[in-house]
Amino acid sequence: MASAVQADNGVNVEALLAAKEALTNAPEAAQFKWRAACEWKDGTHSHSTVESFYGLGQDQHRKTTFAFDADHPEVFASLDQGATPVEYVLVGLASCLTAGIAAVAQNRNIQLKSVKATIEGDMDLAGILGIDSDVRNGFSGITVKYAIDADAKREDIEALVAQSQKRSAVYDIVTNPTNVTVVVN
Repeated sequence: MASAVQADNGVNVEALLAAKEALTNAPEAAQFKWRAACEWKDGTHSHSTVESFYGLGQDQHRKTTFAFDADHPEVFASLDQGATPVEYVLVGLASCLTAGIAAVAQNRNIQLKSVKATIEGDMDLAGILGIDSDVRNGFSGITVKYAIDADAKREDIEALVAQSQKRSAVYDIVTNPTNVTVVVN
């Protein structure tokens, strides 16, 4: 009798399940604080870094400092030295959902061949520019479209995407209100 082939999507499900069990037994360790620092450069250009976070009861440091430049396109009289902040939101959402798809597929023994997301956010700039105070500054809607090739039936692939949405931190942040406190030191 031949053994079943195990999916390999590059996700260590055993480690994730062990972490889940450990954090279930020590809920205080599950309290995380994610951090980023941002410095204005010129015009609408800023430079942000991510290098540490708090979790598992102590400060944690990344292996490397990740850097992000944000700016606006030339059509906004800017120098276009980075993605816009709203584009970073789209990248965050697509990346979080895609990571979830890979993790869920691995846990369900579904071999992924390719996963590609295209994401669009609709926005009316009349709000941001102060043209119409009744228009919200943020997205009026976001559409994520997936092209997924996997060794699974369509309904199983749809279930992967649904479970990814259910567990995605960024999906939750985008679809539910989050308290934001802004302080000037």
